[in-house]
Amino acid sequence: MARFWLIASVIAVAFLVYSLVDCAMTDRARIRGPRKGLWLLIILVPVIGGLLWFLVGRGRASAPAARSVAPDDDPAFLRQLAHDADQEERIRRLEQQLADLDSDVPPPPRDRLPKRDTDSDGGDQPDRRDA
Repeated sequence: MARFWLIASVIAVAFLVYSLVDCAMTDRARIRGPRKGLWLLIILVPVIGGLLWFLVGRGRASAPAARSVAPDDDPAFLRQLAHDADQEERIRRLEQQLADLDSDVPPPPRDRLPKRDTDSDGGDQPDRRDA
């Protein structure tokens, strides 16, 4: 009978250690019920604490993955598309207004353009006053 209690004690201690380590390593988001610190204290109650941890406190093994939303169903993406479309429309209107302004101003006639006098300013010819 002593052999049975020795083996049961070793199994209980191993289960206790395994439960403590599992609780300590588990992410907070996956813990149900009380906080992690309180679960660590509950687990210290031999066998019953560990059983409670695995049955109640520990979250599901596979947490539900965040559902990815298709771009057509994502409201933020659709708002961004509408904003981009509005901005493109504004840019197109401004460019059209600039083009209209440029086309409204007639170019000056060629015969009224001032002629460049290269002799009077000394641009191409040396100034004769220096000599």
